[in-house]
Amino acid sequence: MTGFRLLWPLQTGRHCKFLDSMKTLHRKILEQLIAGSGEPLIVACIDRADWPVVLCNPAFDSIAGGQTAMGRPFADLVEQLVGRELAPGITETVRFGQATSIPVELSNREYLLVLEPMSLGKEKSTRYYAAYWRGGAGSAGAATDGEMHQALLKAKRRIRELSRDDPVTGLLNATAFREILAHDWAVAAREKTTLALVCFSVDDFDAYRDVFGRHSADSCLRRVGQEIRRCLRRASDVAARVNDHKLIVLSHVSEEEGVQEFAAKISTAVRDLVIHHPRSGVSRFVTVSFKTCLMQAGQGGASADDFLDKTLSD
Repeated sequence: MTGFRLLWPLQTGRHCKFLDSMKTLHRKILEQLIAGSGEPLIVACIDRADWPVVLCNPAFDSIAGGQTAMGRPFADLVEQLVGRELAPGITETVRFGQATSIPVELSNREYLLVLEPMSLGKEKSTRYYAAYWRGGAGSAGAATDGEMHQALLKAKRRIRELSRDDPVTGLLNATAFREILAHDWAVAAREKTTLALVCFSVDDFDAYRDVFGRHSADSCLRRVGQEIRRCLRRASDVAARVNDHKLIVLSHVSEEEGVQEFAAKISTAVRDLVIHHPRSGVSRFVTVSFKTCLMQAGQGGASADDFLDKTLSD
């Protein structure tokens, strides 16, 4: 299935009826090929904000626990299957239109999850993504080759993570976050949907650092960052460190009340870490203040950077 493409020419004029019939034919052939594949396979449409699954095959049902995949958000489905630890890396790969292979384990069986971007005919932009799970090889020699291949994949993924992660918190760094925000902003602008940003600031963080020193302050910030990541509700939610003591979350929640509840839950979770803070003007323990900002993407000519700057402004 590697390199598989959807070839549906988009033209107008006297050949429309013929092309319409060809589109139907191509889809039927595509569905038969997918259904006949022994490898679990799904196809998601990524030019829509929720990345819905538009095609899947019976082999996928065997690893999905009988749950219906059609129409479900791709990010949610992947997180359910591979877990929260791997899901953010997979969704980031899809956001940037990359092709990759990632070793995963499902029901005590090893697979190689292969992600392939697909486009329609001569269109340059990626509109679809194919994800299929390849089973492990059978022979001893092949198994050794497979282990080496998986080790290389893990090393490549780790290098990519190191270049995009904040070394203190383990969250995305500011550059990577701006790239993801710009991508999601463009998708939301086409869909005329709303995005939400929540900026968290550690209260009296300079005072904490003065008392305990830089290393303890870094440890504190890392614990806060990991707690924020733990509270993220969907694989499409993204958390990052954008400056010294400010951490930010991008969410696709579109209601003000829902965003406020989400932010308050994180604030409570950080307080419940019970990290002692003798010089806090808020509490005996480390706490965070938060600011929320919702905006319909592209409204009034605003850009993703405008949205972020508005959220970070005091």
